[in-house]
Amino acid sequence: MTAPAFLKPSRAATPMAFVRVIVQGYAGYGMDPSKALRAAQIAPREVGKANARVTALQFEALNAHAMQELDDEALGWFTRRLPWGSYGMLCRASLTAPDLGVAVKRWCRHHRLLTDDIVLDLQVAGGVATLSITERRPLDTAFREFCLVSSLRFLHGYACWAIDSRISLRNATFPFAAPPHRDAYSLMFTGDVQFDAERASYSFDERYLALPLQRDERALRTMLKRALPLTVLQYRRDRLLAQRVRELMRGPADGDATSHPTAPRTAPNTADALATALNVSTRTLHRQLKDEGTSLQSIKDEVRRDQAQRQLRRTTKPIKQIALAVGFRNEKSFARAFRDWTGETPGEFRSRGAPAATSQ
Repeated sequence: MTAPAFLKPSRAATPMAFVRVIVQGYAGYGMDPSKALRAAQIAPREVGKANARVTALQFEALNAHAMQELDDEALGWFTRRLPWGSYGMLCRASLTAPDLGVAVKRWCRHHRLLTDDIVLDLQVAGGVATLSITERRPLDTAFREFCLVSSLRFLHGYACWAIDSRISLRNATFPFAAPPHRDAYSLMFTGDVQFDAERASYSFDERYLALPLQRDERALRTMLKRALPLTVLQYRRDRLLAQRVRELMRGPADGDATSHPTAPRTAPNTADALATALNVSTRTLHRQLKDEGTSLQSIKDEVRRDQAQRQLRRTTKPIKQIALAVGFRNEKSFARAFRDWTGETPGEFRSRGAPAATSQ
C-alpha cells in the first residue's frame, strides 16, 4: 500500500515538505533517493524549494518506489521498519468485519502489532466518533508531521473505500504548530483543522461506524495494486448525506444539539449554505442527493412539514406565524403546500390534535 497522495492527481498541491521527508528517510538508511525522484519526475533541485508543490500522481510514484526500495512502508518514521505489505495486511485483517466500527477497531488493534511507537484509538461519545493517535515514543522531528498525517489518512482512506462512501470529517487536530503549507490540510481533511492540539485526531458522525463493508478479497487485491483512489478519491456518494442535510436544516433547536456540536445556531436552508457546512460543492451536493434518490427541495419540504406539524400540535401560535417560522412568505402559500403534503389544511390538521396550552 502506498502512502497518501493527498490531492487531485492533476493539481500540484501536495507540499514539497512531504517529499523532503521521504528524501530524509533515504538518508536514514544511507541510500540514494535519485531513482525514486526520477520515477516521480521530481527534479532534485526542486526538492529544497520551500513553497514548491507536486501532484498527487508524482507523490504516489515517489512513495511506491521508496517504500519498496527501502522495504519500509513507514519510510523511517518508527524504531523498526514496516516491511512492504504491512499496511496491506491491516486492510486484509479488517476486511471481514461486519461493519465499519469493528473494522476500525481491528485496524487499531493490529497496528500495534506493527509498531508501538504510536497507538491508534477509536472513541465514541455524544454521537461523534473520534480516531486519535497517542505517541508512545518521541517521533523524530523530521518525520513527526508526515507520520501523523499519513497514519490518519491511511485509515480514513481505507474506511471510505471499505464502505464505498465518503466519510465527512467534522474536524481534525494536530499536536504541532501550523506549518507553512497549512492550506493543504483543508483538502486532506476538513476546513475545521486545529493545530497545537493535545494529539492528532479527526472526528466524524458515529453512524458511519454502523455501515456494512462493501468490499471483498478480489476488490482488495485490485485496490492494493494502486492505492491512489484509496487516499485521494472524493467519493461521489456519502451514505449519510441526506440525513445530515436534514439535520442541518432542522437546526439544533429541533434535534439533539449534543449530537451535533458543530451545528450553526441558525439552520442553513439554501444549497450554497448547506454545501459550505458539509464541505462539498453545491453541484456535488445536488448530485449526491440525486444518487440517493432524493433532492434538496424534497428534504426542505419534509423538514418544513415536520416543523409545521410539530408547531400545530404543540403550540397555540397563529397559523400565519407558523407559516413565517417554517419559511413561507404568507399563510396562503403555506396552506397550499400543507394541503399538498397532508391532504388537509393546517386548521384541519390542528383541530384533530391537542395543542399545548401555551406558546413555545
